[in-house]
Amino acid sequence: MGRRDEESFRQFAESRSPALYRSACLMAGGDIHLAEDLVQETLGRMFTVWNRRRCIENPDAYARKALVRVCLTHRRRRSSQEQPAPWLPDRPVEIGDSSLRVTLLQALATLPPKDRAVLVLRYWEDLSIEQTAEAMRTSSSAVRSRSSRALAKLRAELGQTSFSELTAV
Repeated sequence: MGRRDEESFRQFAESRSPALYRSACLMAGGDIHLAEDLVQETLGRMFTVWNRRRCIENPDAYARKALVRVCLTHRRRRSSQEQPAPWLPDRPVEIGDSSLRVTLLQALATLPPKDRAVLVLRYWEDLSIEQTAEAMRTSSSAVRSRSSRALAKLRAELGQTSFSELTAV
């Protein structure tokens, strides 16, 4: 890879990493460390094909697809079943996050990975049904039905009043 390609990839990675990280956090059910790993793996995969950009018409869409695939692949691995230690040596930094956001992240974490991915792509990334279907390599009708079922599960998990508050935010 030439210097020009490396520089253009670095610029792409710097500009898209925050958005990829936010989506990865939601897809990972609020696990920020896993989200960082998912973004790194996504960018690593993109780096290997970056010099063949003529194959990548839309780098942003390619990155979203790669992130979804990385997230779903991670969930299939045995190592994704590892559990953290019951205690941490250091205290976590308190982030001034609203209780509604925390509640939503907890509810999202209860959903299966594909349901989370559909909701994140449709409602966080604001993709159309067709774009979501393309990113997930499925049909538009599968996206519609999965998103409908996932939203119903969220409503049941959160209760109708909490869900209304969250969607208004």
